[in-house]
Amino acid sequence: MESMFGVSGNQVFLYPASDLAVIVSEHNPQEALNQRSGVDHARVIADCFQHSTVLPFRFGTVFSDDETLRKSIRSNQRQFLGNIDKLRGKTEMHLKILVDDCCGREMEKHLAAGGVGRAYLSNLRENASRARERQTRARTVSFQMHRLFLPLDEEVSCRLTENGKMVLDIAHLINRKCVERYQNKFLTTSTAMREYHMQLSGPWPPYHFVHRLTRTAHPQPQATVATPAPAVVQAEAPAIAMMEPAAALI
Repeated sequence: MESMFGVSGNQVFLYPASDLAVIVSEHNPQEALNQRSGVDHARVIADCFQHSTVLPFRFGTVFSDDETLRKSIRSNQRQFLGNIDKLRGKTEMHLKILVDDCCGREMEKHLAAGGVGRAYLSNLRENASRARERQTRARTVSFQMHRLFLPLDEEVSCRLTENGKMVLDIAHLINRKCVERYQNKFLTTSTAMREYHMQLSGPWPPYHFVHRLTRTAHPQPQATVATPAPAVVQAEAPAIAMMEPAAALI
């Protein structure tokens, strides 16, 4: 830890808390947390992930003193240990798939031409039909990716771009031992499925899946005085457990 620095370049410490330990750095509450702080936070998590199982704190989590931190860890200890067991040896791969959405601009035209009466109702029906088409297509693509990559778990979101294309963000949870095989599968898949523009990133700490496990975890602490930020680690084994994800930092 001597060579690792956290938010604002502060020294990172390993802080024992019962059967867990937290990776923390001091924080001056008078210093605003900015984008650079988020990058520092994510870097510490990524470095720890190279050696351990990681459950990230939510970025910006600050405890008022050591005792507040200790109580928070103690009250959630059972859940943290369970989450470590579920995510040990696993990593997240992230697929971004750009799909041509031919009905996107037509839908915008119909919305812009909205009015009253029969034409307006007709537009509503057509828009609803196109929305169902888009949902069906998104489900089809995500099912194809699931069948090809066979992840342990997945999180999928879909959005439209301004130029009328559809973007699928797919997070796959896989065993860390299978990263190379996953990457090879991506290369063959992206070559074979040229109708989609595909991007791959990872391996990452399993941010999306930590969030699913910890979204009802501990109450958010009050940020009053200086202390911890990044992570929680299991002391006996090289496993790091942090409370909540910083998904925006992926």
